This record gives sequence, structure tokens and C-alpha cells, in this order.
Amino acid sequence: MGIAERREREKRMRRQQILDAAKRVFSSKGFSGATVESIAEEAELSPATLYLYFKNKDELYASLNLQMLEVLNQKIQEVSGNQGLAPGEKIKALGEALYQVYEFDPLILINVLQFQSSEALRDLSSELLSEIKEGSTTALRGIAKIFQQGIEEKTFKPHNPIALADIVWSVFAGLVLWEESKRTLNPEKNFLRPTLRLAMEIIRKGVELPPSANGIPGT
Repeated sequence: MGIAERREREKRMRRQQILDAAKRVFSSKGFSGATVESIAEEAELSPATLYLYFKNKDELYASLNLQMLEVLNQKIQEVSGNQGLAPGEKIKALGEALYQVYEFDPLILINVLQFQSSEALRDLSSELLSEIKEGSTTALRGIAKIFQQGIEEKTFKPHNPIALADIVWSVFAGLVLWEESKRTLNPEKNFLRPTLRLAMEIIRKGVELPPSANGIPGT
């Protein structure tokens, strides 16, 4: 390995070291409670070193957002690309995949959802904002692909697939934030998974055509 390659590898490792520390700090203190200094301390680096990789706390947080989007897109792709599942079955599998995204890191997901709805996005560099938009768009298109398949196979009603994807994401994000607000009153209760399953079942039944409508005799 040459000097340039070694330096690039060390740079990537240092950047990941900072992101891992930021994840722990944001998870324990939330976005508003975290500071660049506390993240640097957690990473066992000086704030000056941290600023060599990220210009501010918003960029650090947005980078964690990108990591979460990568996990999200991977899970969605696994469902949409599964040729062994019918479109209706994929909606059920999608609900489980979204819950797995939540399980990946509940606190970071919650903070990411809150961050995406804030004005902090406006302060990001155009490059980072573009990456976030691209990742979000890819996720929505992946969900829409499931509905498009059902429409093409004439098992789903011909609604706009992107609109349906928006509904799925809105339901998921809303349930995550709502369940979290309820857990502040009772930390031992977490009904996200069964509630999400019910929501996806309602969506599936809402978009599926009755058997007689696609040439299959009713029973």
C-alpha cells in the first residue's frame, strides 16, 4: 500500500471514528443537547481535528442521516427485488423491513426524522443536501416500485405509485414519532411493530383489487 492510499484509508477510518462517536452522543443527548466539543471528547480527538472533517454539528448529523438512508434503501431493495413475493406480500414484508430500520438505531432514526423536518437542512452544503435528497428519492422510488408491480399485474388499483409511497413513509414516520412520544409517559411500552403491521395491512387491503376485478372469479 502506497503512502497516498494509506493516508486515504486513515482519513476514512478517522471520519468513521467521529461518526461513531457522534452517533453515541446524539443517541444519549439528542441533537440539541449534543455539542461539537462533547462529540470530540467522545471520539478522543480535539475539536480542531473534528472540524477538519465536518464543518459543524449539522453536517455531522446529516452524515448519520445518510447512513440511515443507506440501511433504509438496502432493506427496501431486498423487498422490492424479491421475485418470490407477490405485490401484496411485499407490502407486508415492507412493513417488517421498515421496522428493521427502526431497530437498527431507534434514537438516531427518531432524531433523523425530526432533523429532516427542521430548518437545519437549509444550512447544509449543497453537496450533502443533494446526497440526502438522492437517498430519500431512491427510497421512495423503491417503495413505489412495489405498488407499480401490483398495478402492472392488475392486482392493485391504478393509484399513483409515488403518492402511495409517500403515504407509506408518512405513516411509518408518524408512527415512530407518535410511539416515541407515548413512551415518554410509559417507557416499558412499545407498540410500534404491531401498529405498523396493522397499518400496512390496511394499506394492502386499500390498494388490492377484489378477485373478480382481475379476472379471478369471486368466492
